[in-house]
Amino acid sequence: MPEPRIHGREFVRTFFTTPTAEQGVDDSAKKLRKAIQLRGMQAPDVWVPDNEDATAPNMRDEGAENIAEVVADDGAGFPGEIHPRVVWHRDDPSTRYKGLQHMLEIADPEKGAVDDIDGFVIPEVGDIDDWKKADEFITIVENEYGLEEGSLKMSVIIESGQAELAMGELRDEMGKPTNNLERLFLLVDGEVDYTKDMRAITPTGGLPEWKELRHNTSRGASAAGLISVDGPFDDIRDVEGYKDRITANAAMGMLGIWSLTPGQVEVANKTPLPPQEGYWTVEADGRTVELDDEGDAQVYNGERIDLEKEGETYELEVGGDELVLDEDELREELVDLTAYVPSMDDIVDSMEEFESAKEAGKGAIAMSRSATVRIDGVEIDIQSDRMWDEATYQAMMTPVKLFKDVYSNRPDQHDALAEMYGEGVVERALDVGL
Repeated sequence: MPEPRIHGREFVRTFFTTPTAEQGVDDSAKKLRKAIQLRGMQAPDVWVPDNEDATAPNMRDEGAENIAEVVADDGAGFPGEIHPRVVWHRDDPSTRYKGLQHMLEIADPEKGAVDDIDGFVIPEVGDIDDWKKADEFITIVENEYGLEEGSLKMSVIIESGQAELAMGELRDEMGKPTNNLERLFLLVDGEVDYTKDMRAITPTGGLPEWKELRHNTSRGASAAGLISVDGPFDDIRDVEGYKDRITANAAMGMLGIWSLTPGQVEVANKTPLPPQEGYWTVEADGRTVELDDEGDAQVYNGERIDLEKEGETYELEVGGDELVLDEDELREELVDLTAYVPSMDDIVDSMEEFESAKEAGKGAIAMSRSATVRIDGVEIDIQSDRMWDEATYQAMMTPVKLFKDVYSNRPDQHDALAEMYGEGVVERALDVGL
């Protein structure tokens, strides 16, 4: 069994990288100085001054100096955690040694930054022995400067088959007296280098989705008491695609994602949280479509579903499938096709109702939600019922725990959360589950 979690955060939504030094400009640390001033929803949970891929090799020594200088000047005011990424490679001792030198530069107490450095991000790790080398190097840094062992966190980027397999060994290795792997914090997917390592080919040259890698990283993090984070979403203009990726990840327990711009940070900070308003969806020929709330009805205005009433029967067409149904059969079909996405207020209402039922000695209660659905002018009333027991309650506690974790660790986002949900809902959300 791994040692209990030693880090305070249970969730990380955003992992934002910034180049540490740029050549040919008056101030090579300009982007670092701008990023460290981010606040509110544009500020990430974890900021990563990136002294590896985002910074040219001939600028990395200066990049390490820039990190120390910028964090010393403004790190105390940054609302998230600060985890510089240093160079590392499982097959190259000279690269690992350079990473150690950069960590020593950044963490030197005389530079004034180490009090605001939360840990380091180690890329290109290999098998579990390589993870132990990185841990040992960070232990060396701590001992060099009189820091408490384990006080600097270590996050790794899963960019190889070796690293993916190593996640399965963490439960056996963490907590042994021969290492300080309890310092591990984030497991971050790096799909680009992983694709290269796997020698994968796609017809377009684009990246495979690597759903299995994301699942394995989420599972590895859960088993070892860590936090999983997805890799970069390169199409920064595709906001809806980014949201869809975050939503798909959340369904497998991976609530964090790499962010490349402050705009992506804002999207990734908000998307895993319950929505401000609840809404109905319908499965329309393989696509989940949000219904339009027109007050008296939830309306489908697309072209993938057709509904006509012929006398006492209804003709429902979804994609190429046609069904002739009576009213009760249509109602059952629409109940199967539709779903309700609860708001934070809805979730808190349900949890409070279940808590009251438990106090009254009930082990399970039915929660109902009804709506009028309108398709092609034809209306039908539906009602969905869900049985709530203790297991349901605990599952629904996850988004509330996420909210509480954000509220506790990100005071700079309190105003934004109050604006999203209202002060009353925020207070009630903080109270449920106590």
